[in-house]
This record gives sequence, C-alpha cells and structure tokens, in this order.
Amino acid sequence: MAVAATQARHRSKAAPPAGKRFRTDIQAMRALAVSLVVLNHLWPQRLPGGYVGVDVFFVISGFLITSHLVREIEATGRLRLGAFYARRARRLFPAAFLVLAASMLLTLLFLPYPQWMATAQEVLASVFYAENWLLAAKSVDYSAMTEAASAVQHYWSLSVEEQFYLLWPLALILFAALARRRGRHVRNVLLLAVFGVAAMSLLYSVYVTVSSPEQAYFVTPARVWEFAVGAGVGLAAVQLRSIVFRNVLAIAGFGLILASALTFDAETPFPGWTALAPVLGSALVILAGAGRRGLIHDVLTALPPVQFVGKISYSLYLWHWPLIVVAPYALGVVPTAPYKLGILAAAILLAWGTKRWVEDTWIKPGSGRTRRHIGRHAAQVPGFRAPVAGMAAVAVAAALLGVVGDTKEEQALELAAAGASGPCYGVAALENRECSNPFAIPVAVPHMGKENEYWTLPTECAGTEDKMKEGGGPVVCDFSGGNPEAETAWLVGDSHAQHWQEPVLMLGKEHGWKVNISYLGACPLLDAPIVSYQGKNTHPAYVEYCQKWGRYVTDTIEEDAPDRVFVSMFVAGEVIDDGTGASQNEQYIQALSRDWQRWVDAGSVVIPLADPPLNGMVRDPMCLSLNSTTPLECAAPREQAVSANPFAGAAERMGSENVRPVDLTDFFCDLRNCYAAVGGMSVYFDGNHMNAQYSRQLAPHIATVLD
Repeated sequence: MAVAATQARHRSKAAPPAGKRFRTDIQAMRALAVSLVVLNHLWPQRLPGGYVGVDVFFVISGFLITSHLVREIEATGRLRLGAFYARRARRLFPAAFLVLAASMLLTLLFLPYPQWMATAQEVLASVFYAENWLLAAKSVDYSAMTEAASAVQHYWSLSVEEQFYLLWPLALILFAALARRRGRHVRNVLLLAVFGVAAMSLLYSVYVTVSSPEQAYFVTPARVWEFAVGAGVGLAAVQLRSIVFRNVLAIAGFGLILASALTFDAETPFPGWTALAPVLGSALVILAGAGRRGLIHDVLTALPPVQFVGKISYSLYLWHWPLIVVAPYALGVVPTAPYKLGILAAAILLAWGTKRWVEDTWIKPGSGRTRRHIGRHAAQVPGFRAPVAGMAAVAVAAALLGVVGDTKEEQALELAAAGASGPCYGVAALENRECSNPFAIPVAVPHMGKENEYWTLPTECAGTEDKMKEGGGPVVCDFSGGNPEAETAWLVGDSHAQHWQEPVLMLGKEHGWKVNISYLGACPLLDAPIVSYQGKNTHPAYVEYCQKWGRYVTDTIEEDAPDRVFVSMFVAGEVIDDGTGASQNEQYIQALSRDWQRWVDAGSVVIPLADPPLNGMVRDPMCLSLNSTTPLECAAPREQAVSANPFAGAAERMGSENVRPVDLTDFFCDLRNCYAAVGGMSVYFDGNHMNAQYSRQLAPHIATVLD
C-alpha cells in the first residue's frame, strides 16, 4: 500500500497549455543564464564554466518556441509563418542592431584600426545571423587564430538561435502534416520526431567535439539537440502532482547547472556529452515548474532583483561583451576588479534602457492595424519593415567601417615604407650607434597585416600543402636553378619553426639551396610526448598524431642526410613528459640530444634556432596599438620574457661542432627588458610569433653559423 501511495503521488497529468501563466522560474533561469555568462567573461578564473549559461538559454528557447507553435498548430491546424517571423524580428532585431551599431562606434573610437576590418566582417556576419559559422571557419584558419576578439563575437549564440527560429517551424509543419496524413496524434508524432532530432544532433555533437573541438563549439548541428530537449519538455506538457518530487527535480536541475558552471573550464570538451549536465538541468527546472506554485525556490526566484535581471537578460547579454572588449583600450589599462564592477554596472544600466525604450517599444507595435495585418503583409508593416531597414543600415555601416580600416592601414604602410630605408629602422637601429634608443622609436604600423604574415610561402615552393603529415613528402622550396650539386636544407618544427621561415628561405635563395619544410602546430619535434600546450591539456589523439609525425620527420631527415637542418619549437608553451620526472629543461635536453645525434651521425649540420622572448606571456600583444608613440610602455622584464634555452644545453651536452645553436635574444632585449618594437618596427606578429618583416632582417645573423 505504501508503494502504491508513493507511485500515485508521482503520477503526472497533462499540463494546461504552457505559457498561460507567467513563469517566474523561467525568468529566473534567464537571470541565472545571463549572470553565468557575464561573470565568466569578467572573471573567467572565478567562474570558469559560466559559458554553460548559453546552453540554458538554448533549452529555454526550445521550450517556449515549441510550446507556442504547437498550441497554434493544434488550435488552427496551421502556422502563420509570416506572423511568427515578424514577431521574432520585432523581438530580437531592434536591440541587436542597436548594439551592433554601438559596437562599431566604440570600435571606431577606441580600438586600433587594424581591428576594424575584422570587426566589420563579424558585424556583417552577425547582421545576417551567421556569426557562428564565421567563427567556426576562423577556429580552423591558422591565420585567424591569433586575431583579437571582436566586440561582436558573442553574437555567435544569437546566430544559432535565429537559425533555429528560421528552420524549426518548418520542421514542425512537416511533421504535423505527416501525422495528419497517417491519422496519428500530432503531438505524439512531434514528440517522437523531436526525440530523433535530439538523438542525431547529440551524436553529431559528441563526434565533432572529439574530431574538431574548435569548430564544435560554434556549429549549429552540434547545438540543435539542446533546443530539442527544451522542445521535448514543451511537447510532453506534463504536470507533476507531487510537490516533493517537483522540488527534488528543481533542486537537481539548478544543481546540475551550477555544478557545471563551477567545475567546467576552457579545457572541458564541449558541447558533446558534457553539455548534458546543464541541458538536462535546465529541462528539469522547467519540468518541475509546470503546474501550481509551491516549490522551495519560488520565493527566491520571484525576488524583484532576480526578475529584473531576467527581464533585461537579452539586452544585458548584448551589451556586456562590447564593454569588456573596449574597456582596456578606453581605459588604457587592463581592467582590475573595480573597473570590472564598473563595466558590469554600465552593462546593466544600458540593458535596462534598451529594454525599456527599444525592446518594449517594438514588441508592442502601436496600432491595431499593425497587429491585424502582420500575418498577411509581414514585410510591409512598420513592425517588420523598420527592423529590416535597420539590418540594411547596419550592414552598410559595417562595410564602410571595413573600407575606412583598410584605408588607414594602407596609409600606415606607406608611412612605414617611407621610413624603411632609414638608418634607424628595425635591426639597423641596434647596429647604428647614431640611433639614440632603438627601442623607443615610435611605431608606424603597430599591428600586423598580410605583409607581416610569417607563414606565406614564396613562388619557388612547390605547392603549399605539407604532405608529411599524411606520410608523404614535405613542401619543397627549390632555389637550386636545376643544379644537381646544390646543397640541401630542412626547416622543421612547430609554428615557431615556421616564423623563422623568412630568413631561412632568404638564405636558401642566396646560396641556391633546395629547402624542405615540414611543420606541425603545437607539436614539439623531439623524442618525447607533449602533454599540454599553453596550459591546456593535449588531447590523447593529438599526442599520438604528433609523435607519429615527429618520428616520420626525424627518420626522413636521417635518411635524406641534408647538409643543414634548421629546427625550432615553442619550448616555453609545450610541456612534455618522458616519464623520468626530470625538469622540463632536462627532459628537452635529453630528447633533443637523441634526435640531433642521429642527424649529425648522418652527416648533417644541425642549426637550432632559439625562440624569441615571449613578451606575449608578460605583456598584452596589443600593447603597441595602445602605445605606438611610446613603445617603451610595452617592455617586459627580461627574466620573465626569456625562457630556458634547452637548445644551448643540448648542444653543449653533445659537444659536436656540427650542432650550432643560434640565440638572437639580444636583438629583442637589453640587459633589463625585452621590447615589442625595435627601430620603429613591431617585432611580433601576435603574442608569440615573430613579424615576418623583422625576422627577414635577422637572416645575416643566422648566416654567421653556416660556415
């Protein structure tokens, strides 16, 4: 009897149509979601997994939109798509386009001009709700990986939502039509279809999170299941009777969300399986809140401050990120806690104003005529036409911003070209005693463009694809002119070998060499496995891939026995573990010595190129953009910027005259500091790679070890 009574208390019944009463718990979920995201962006170390707030938003959207659409299908047998899209446009477009316009203005006023074009591109992508796909493309585009975050990067999640809003009603119409044609209950068929969509999307999400983790975070197919979970809750329309059981579900749901926010971090594979925690947590909270009040959290979630944050959550999400991005440039300092609190207060104030005078104005169009005609003539009524006009205006403004940015960059390049032949430009300033302070000369081009890209190959290189990663051959740059007796050289390593490409190829051209090239990013070329890259654990599959590539390159060089092997790698950023427990420097020395000895025994001269000082680890690489006329502000203490040099240690231990390490640290530093500019030229392309223009000037100093 007791068991039967317990089961009866947990029985459920069909809930009344969702949305008939105002759900303070859902408004509180919005408040929680936006708070997690904003706090994560302001204090990522304190709340490393706050990004799960976006997943909470996705579940809420799936629940609310599906509940509304299904009610309309059941009541009328159809969906008025024009009316639905018009409502979405009035709800989302005005605030979104206002913040896009404001972000462009802030970019124009405070951010360095080299960022204007990238910002313009992302604004255009955001206007047409494709920002997530642009960021997914950039995440696998090596040339774009080092770009500073734009002021509109957060529009990726809005793009995913808008794509859902565009396609989901069409899917519901299709499945509802199939249900009617087969004489099935519409809601049951839709629930089954949603389950299938969720399952397929989740499986894809798991797969792509492992195979392409950079892209997985942004691509829509990996996120659809999160909306579908919310949709499933809305379709089930279940009202649980047991207040105890509902409280258990609500507490468990909020617990899953908060636990995810507190324990997940940037290294957590996401979305994939791990996203189940915040997604299912959100679904449990929504499910528990269906029906009568009486939940343990009702008093808390109904508090006016909580409801206020939930009410402004959309605008708060829009405003917080541009302020965070612009603040360091506007303030001239990296924001500390007091500044961050000011950013938070400003974002809340702007969000409140936007909610009151923008969102609410367009959500409730003024005339009854507008409401009556919105279905048939959606594109013609003020409630729809004005947001579309706003879309066009923002798109035009973005295009103009890009043009202005390009123009300013061309002017800066012309100015730099005019000074390039001067006696105190770049490395020449260090060698000319008449140049007063080579590190204090104002910088004409503080940020890098295409002419500074360290990965660009000259026309003499056959193809641009390194096939050694697939077991084929390297990129070959043939400067021999067909001379069968030409000397051969290899340049190998990770991207920190790649940024030495310019001077090595210059020497190859000068001496008529045949140069073979093979790189693998975030992969040290040595006989020991990598375990982490710049503080992030390396995926086991990539560790295996890296070792396979490294063994193949090492073996091929030994067989080829070239005259010279130039090698470099990101020692300071790549942690290895050979299992000995020795220090990193010692592990590197031992592993490098083993590989280099094989090459020396084969008859090659090994030329290790020590990494430049890592100013980016100490000083923001955008520092020169803020201090182009006072580059000394971007100095970093030498003891912090210069890392241990195992190349010299390995060469000393081997004691071979055919291992000739090159250390050009003194071309970046004096005895106390290392600098971001030398002779008015930026020496870094980004936080840890050299400007190709500067590396070219170092070629004569590498040449000193050739003979």
